[in-house]
Order: sequence, then structure tokens, then C-alpha cells
Amino acid sequence: MERVGYAKIAADLRRKIQIGALAPGDKTPSLTKICEEYGVSTNTANRALRQLKQEGLTYAKPGVGTVVAARPKVISTGLARLERLQLTGRQYAKDETSTDHAAMIRGCTDPEIIEQLQIEPHEEIVIRRRTFRRNDVPTVFALSFIHQRALRDVPEITQDGPLQPFWQKTYTQRTGKEISRSPERRTARLAADYELEALEIAAPPNSAVAVLVLNTTFYDDDGPLEVWEDVYAPGLWQIATE
Repeated sequence: MERVGYAKIAADLRRKIQIGALAPGDKTPSLTKICEEYGVSTNTANRALRQLKQEGLTYAKPGVGTVVAARPKVISTGLARLERLQLTGRQYAKDETSTDHAAMIRGCTDPEIIEQLQIEPHEEIVIRRRTFRRNDVPTVFALSFIHQRALRDVPEITQDGPLQPFWQKTYTQRTGKEISRSPERRTARLAADYELEALEIAAPPNSAVAVLVLNTTFYDDDGPLEVWEDVYAPGLWQIATE
């Protein structure tokens, strides 16, 4: 008797699509490969693939086979980007890049960041910023607020530009401390002027532009270590990893 049902297979493939491990235009695994990997019959594997087609995640491309459908309005969350990196080693989804990487040390005055990092008002933290783009169009303005104690072990976080490898991986390698995270928290608010500028939104002066904001806190054994804040350009859908 088969122990793996079609729903489990469909969920695994759906997750790979969500995090970008299977990008738009990529072929889905063949029936033979699915059968071998999960130890299921052709009927079960085929039912899983049909489920993805019914959800609009894949379609049949003549001469190619079943491929992942394009979803230009859908953008992955920060945690989906992290999971894709851990799963595939790929930093970006298809047609995605990032620009305007900058790092700085500043005294923190944001009450929410102060609370999440458990620091004192005006205590210095490292702030890293970048803009994610799809087909050169800004999609997400991303900020990282990093506790200053991380500087002892990873001083590179104050450098401008992308960090290779991901700085949390370097931190764990050098300290032996594993990093955990909170669930993603979602809210909506009005965008600040610098966020509109980063997302290249030409709004009339003094106008209100609502944006979706995702927030995640990372911890090690000593407490909060980093807070991520992703600000989404209007008109986009985000997909979660939860």
C-alpha cells in the first residue's frame, strides 16, 4: 500500500514553486521521477500534477511538457527567499535581482525595532537595505536591523553590497550558535517618502500610498539578533512559506 498520497506530493511541488525552486517556465519533475522519489504509482503521481494544473500553477506546453506558469504579480516573502537559498543555493528567483545595497550604523529611534531587538532607545544597530526587482521593476524594499553584538563575529555586515555567503550562515559557522525565527508578521500602513523613492513610485506630494509590510525577528541563544522588514510595492501579491 502506498504511504504517500497525491496531496503530499502536490504540496511539496507547490512549495518549491512558491519559493522559486521551480521557477516560471521550468519543467515539473516527470512522472517517472516522482514515482521513483516517492515510491508511488503513476496514477498517484499524475493526480498530483493534475492538482497543480487545476490551481493554475502549471500548464501543458506543447513540445515541452508540464511547466510552471508565470505569475508576474506574485512576489516571494523574505522567508521564502531564505528557504529557496537554503534549498537550492539560489539567491534570486527567475528574472529577479537586487540593487542599492547599503549598510550603516545608526542609533535606533524606532519604538517597534527597539522592542523587537530588546535594546535601549538610541542604542546603535547595523542597518542594511536593498531593493529587490523583477525584470528591473522594483518590487520589495528590504531593511535588516541587526543587533550590534553581531559585529563582534561578523564585522562584514557593515560593508555595502551583497554579502556572500548569507551573513547569518557566517555567524553560525563562527559562533556555533543556531538562529531561529519568529513567524512572519503582516500589516499595512502608509509608505514613507524614502520607501516610495526606493520603489520608484511617483506619488503626488502629500499623497497617501498604502503598502503591505512583512516583519520577521531572528534569535540566537542570547536573544534577538536581527529584524527583517519587507515593504511591498502596491499591486503585488505575496506568498508565504507558512
